[in-house]
Amino acid sequence: MIIDGGLSNALEARGHDLSSELWTAELLRDQPQEIAAVHRAYFEAGAEVATTASYQASVSGFEQAGMTTAEAEALIRLSVAIARDVRDEGPGRLVAASVGPYGAVLADGSEYTGRYGLTATQLYDFHRPRLELLASEEPDLFAVETIPDIDEATVLAGLLDEIGIPAWLSYTIDGEQTRAGQPLSDAFAVVAGTDAVIATGVNCCAPADVLAAVRTAHDVTGKPGVAYPNSGQVWDSATHTWHGDSSYDLSLVPGWLDAGVTYVGGCCRIGPDDIAALAASVA
Repeated sequence: MIIDGGLSNALEARGHDLSSELWTAELLRDQPQEIAAVHRAYFEAGAEVATTASYQASVSGFEQAGMTTAEAEALIRLSVAIARDVRDEGPGRLVAASVGPYGAVLADGSEYTGRYGLTATQLYDFHRPRLELLASEEPDLFAVETIPDIDEATVLAGLLDEIGIPAWLSYTIDGEQTRAGQPLSDAFAVVAGTDAVIATGVNCCAPADVLAAVRTAHDVTGKPGVAYPNSGQVWDSATHTWHGDSSYDLSLVPGWLDAGVTYVGGCCRIGPDDIAALAASVA
């Protein structure tokens, strides 16, 4: 299955300023048709899975931006409804409701470090309402993505089994460790026995780090793999800018597939043209 690419860079390419703390979620409120247009562009490029504009969306974040609780909840549900409507324009498409880590809501780069100082109960209380809101709009699956450490993954794995919608869970990594510095063998063991997690792997990491990680994921869990790295450029959370050159190389993809990857795509800085090339390369 071909996953779409980055939502933020595709919206920026359409002329949108995403500098607010709401990031892509701001357009759920202001210009939802633009999010639909990006989903459509990725499907037309050959993607089979659209990830929703809910990665950084939370009730608390919308409330801080001046919305009521009811308005915030409606926008989170809307993220799935938009993608679902575009999905239904063609056959064989899926909607994955994006569930980002707690650190994404902080908008300070914490999703690349983890270890927020929260208890398991606090993480549970943060994630469950959002998962329930997304589930109410009946996505095909959850994309629990860019998870930086084992503590948060453990909470999310339990919650996913409670809710019962199929999901993939992908870590963001640095080499052969989570961003919080934990061995990937331990990280993937967290989801090995989770019924709702049907696939696991990595996203928003350097392309060169994917192969060893997905091999470990398959060895530990036996589940289908997920791989959608970013372009290989580096994010500066202080300036909200990317630096360096792209290292997203399609010659790496056959190795990922041989290692058990079933869901493959791109994350930050990967656009519709890249997904079109990926889809053509594995056709």
